[in-house]
Amino acid sequence: MAIRKCVVAVPARLQSSRLPNKVLADIGGQPMIQRVLERCRQARSVEAVVLCTDSAELKAQAEGWGFPVLMTAESCSSGSERIASVAPSLMALAWGDAEPVAEETAVINVQGDQPFIDPAVIDAMAEEFQSRDPVPAVVTPVYGLKPESVHNPNVVKTLLAHDGRALYFSRSAIPHVRDVAEAEWHQHTTYWGHVGMYGFRGDVLAGWDQLPASPLEDLERLEQLRLIEAGLTIATFPVQGTSLSVDTAEQLEQARAMV
Repeated sequence: MAIRKCVVAVPARLQSSRLPNKVLADIGGQPMIQRVLERCRQARSVEAVVLCTDSAELKAQAEGWGFPVLMTAESCSSGSERIASVAPSLMALAWGDAEPVAEETAVINVQGDQPFIDPAVIDAMAEEFQSRDPVPAVVTPVYGLKPESVHNPNVVKTLLAHDGRALYFSRSAIPHVRDVAEAEWHQHTTYWGHVGMYGFRGDVLAGWDQLPASPLEDLERLEQLRLIEAGLTIATFPVQGTSLSVDTAEQLEQARAMV
């Protein structure tokens, strides 16, 4: 089977622990979440851009901007869990009047705190789904890390196999280069950073709640490790740099300065 329909799902909530109400923060005269939705809508390869939220305030705002909204439970612990909880409705929006086929649908998860997300990366992800045989369970972009980021625990690293499959995600520098000073590790191998976007085959997303609990996910606080531990293949493709994710007041000021 091949992917025939793509939909972008943007999970968002107001109760951010580090920066409450950040998705409504003003960036250049627009709320952050509006910037995210509008940039996603510029992608050529998607049938719809959908906000997934537990907030009635966000729902009203997004519908006013012309975007469909799916309401989710407040208890969702991650963006992936939030969009997985409404997977059938997401796929229905992608297929319109036709009967949805989960295995032929790609659901692309774009976080609501990425105000400069590049529509071309969304299109590239859709192309990865459409061109690969067999169709991967999950696709995610990666980028080459600068030396100063290799040992930063706030930068998520991706360990890749020779064919581009993600073997592991970590806040630590991987692989470890034996008998070499840490400051020189980058001279011996390429370190890959993870862009916080995922594309899920529809049937994989619909089965999210059937995935077993992941001790590694709990340790690293990285939801993609649940997929790795469940034995699912995560394909990657390289992009130039990462999109700014706004998690702190300092990053919000950085975003405003960029505008």
